[in-house]
Amino acid sequence: MAKPSRPGAGNSKKKGASKGTGGHSRKALEGRGPTPKAEDRAWHVAGKRKAAAERYAAAGGKGRPGQKPQNRDMNRNARAKSTDDTETVTGRNSVLEALRTKIPATTMYIAQRVEMDDRVKEMLAIARHREIPVLEVTRQELDRMAGFDGVHQGVALKVPPYEYAHPQDLLEKVIDRGETPLFVALDGITDPRNLGAIIRSTAAFGGHGIILPQRRSASVNSAAWKTSAGAAARLPVALASNLTTQLKEFKKQGVFVLGLDGGGDVALPALELADRPVVIVVGSEGKGLSRLVTETCDQIVSIPISAATESLNAGIAASVALYQVATLRGA
Repeated sequence: MAKPSRPGAGNSKKKGASKGTGGHSRKALEGRGPTPKAEDRAWHVAGKRKAAAERYAAAGGKGRPGQKPQNRDMNRNARAKSTDDTETVTGRNSVLEALRTKIPATTMYIAQRVEMDDRVKEMLAIARHREIPVLEVTRQELDRMAGFDGVHQGVALKVPPYEYAHPQDLLEKVIDRGETPLFVALDGITDPRNLGAIIRSTAAFGGHGIILPQRRSASVNSAAWKTSAGAAARLPVALASNLTTQLKEFKKQGVFVLGLDGGGDVALPALELADRPVVIVVGSEGKGLSRLVTETCDQIVSIPISAATESLNAGIAASVALYQVATLRGA
């Protein structure tokens, strides 16, 4: 007598495929062919990579998308050389001053539905007169051109890289005009916004130029342009291959070198060299003046401040010193 089968158990005597096997039999697999390669499956990672490569090739690209460069610095330099090396000047005062001083701009950008004040009208008039192309773009595009913390006020201007003067040429031009030289040299200032602020102050208080070292220094870029509020278009900036050597050359030609430092031996109000040819050297807020520059200075001048404040920002220190020199010269 056969034993009753338990519920759900299969019947071993039954032949052929049973209902609900899911096509596990050999017959159900007939006609499917070999399994497709991974790159031929659209949902597979390899398939998506292949599709992206095909789209990239169709768009005229070269190489393989996502391929890591062998040398990141080399590729970055290559990209910089392949594009134009112009600077973007942003802000209404900066753009207007650049146009007024006839800097050879290549393109002017203006935001859609920008507020048309007198400055914008003058910019457009100068651009039309000089046949500078004017392009209307979105504010998002201007945001991108201005950078992370740039403020464009609805206008931007493409200008060629800044042309630095030679320190000796600056000195000779001032002497030829019969004026008493007043320069500011920067020692270790790497923030372009500090540079821009110092350019603005130097121009405001009758200075004749800025001296920058060739190494470890901020450059006149778009951030410096913006912070200078257009003064970078009027005040020359010179580049010295070696700041200490250049200061020594100035001293040979009768220029007094004054270094700003909190521990100076002369307080700014007691300065007696303001009426002489002077170059004021400003160091970084953190490290101050370098040792070699300090040894080269004729005097180290301090600015009296409250004991609760450790130091002044480089741009503010330069402004205070320039104001004092301008005041003493005008007395």
